[in-house]
Amino acid sequence: MSLLQDEFAHADGLRYLNHAAVAPWPKRATRAVQSFAEENWRLGARDYPDWLTVERRLRERLAKLLNAPTTADLALVKNTSEALSFVAFGLDWRAGDQVVISNQEFPSNRVVWEALKRYDVDTVQVSLDGSDPEGALLAACGPRTRLLSVSAVQYASGLRLDLQRLGKECRRRGVLFCVDAIQQLGALPFDAQAIDCAFAMADGHKWMLGPEGLGVFYCRIDLREQLKLHEYGWHMLEHPGDYERADWTPSRTARRFECGSPNMLGAMALEASLSLLEEVGMEQVAVALGERVQWLQEGLAKIPGTQLLSPLNPARRAGILSFRLDGWDNQTLFEQLRAKQVVCAQRGGGIRFSPHFYTEPRVIDETLALLRQMADA
Repeated sequence: MSLLQDEFAHADGLRYLNHAAVAPWPKRATRAVQSFAEENWRLGARDYPDWLTVERRLRERLAKLLNAPTTADLALVKNTSEALSFVAFGLDWRAGDQVVISNQEFPSNRVVWEALKRYDVDTVQVSLDGSDPEGALLAACGPRTRLLSVSAVQYASGLRLDLQRLGKECRRRGVLFCVDAIQQLGALPFDAQAIDCAFAMADGHKWMLGPEGLGVFYCRIDLREQLKLHEYGWHMLEHPGDYERADWTPSRTARRFECGSPNMLGAMALEASLSLLEEVGMEQVAVALGERVQWLQEGLAKIPGTQLLSPLNPARRAGILSFRLDGWDNQTLFEQLRAKQVVCAQRGGGIRFSPHFYTEPRVIDETLALLRQMADA
């Protein structure tokens, strides 16, 4: 049995194409959690320093995955929404400021900006439907624009944006660039420095193959102390272990955004999952994932009545492929696929498939065969 077959031994007949929602864990993450639970049962926190070693490795792996300058630029957060809220309610807004987003954003990257309306901050939504979505976003950035916030990859259509182009132009114009990286980090290489973003964030439970409840927040060093803090506790202090100290200051690192005790259980799982991505290498992960999405695209295109909703250009996508099937209501089609052990999602007016780099060929072949049967029915 190959390494990947051993790591992802799904239930017989399961066809898992839902990594853009919640991913299965690799075996090593499962074993890490089992071992951690066993240790807690037998020893409690006797070896807590060893737990901190795992957490330190997790930060190092995340820094590599984002190409952050140092681990000091990263905070471990509960989820993407929390990190976006740190930005939205940390910046010193002025009445009349403007935030530019796309019209395809997941609610996390829309609601948080619309909530700033109480401060007279306007949110402008830009259509990405044209041939130059980056140009449309930049054209909407005027003198009042303070921040541009986009998803690296749109959750429903799977559209992948040219982050480097956006980041370069935002820097030139003095606009802060914020990237919701949840649909790219772990699927394709990501480089926070190359795209010149001010902020980036992602959960671990999608392409990073980790658990829900633990994510990462990247904050560029020159902006770290510009974000007002709204959460305080022992863990975010410059001297977190000095409990008797009367005077205190927030940490000089991004740990200033981690107010209290860490999610150590989540850290055990996510660190193990990221070790697998490191072993395979993100370049190889991207190649393998691209092959599988292309395979799905070509197979779907051969099924009569299929309408592809995602970009056909491989340079414009990551791991998401959405479609509709003539004669089928999306809800009914989704339920029929689920009944046949195809795990997918309904998004953006269609059915969303999202394999990963390890997805077995039989999963794709069997899913396509099922869809052909449905189209012929």
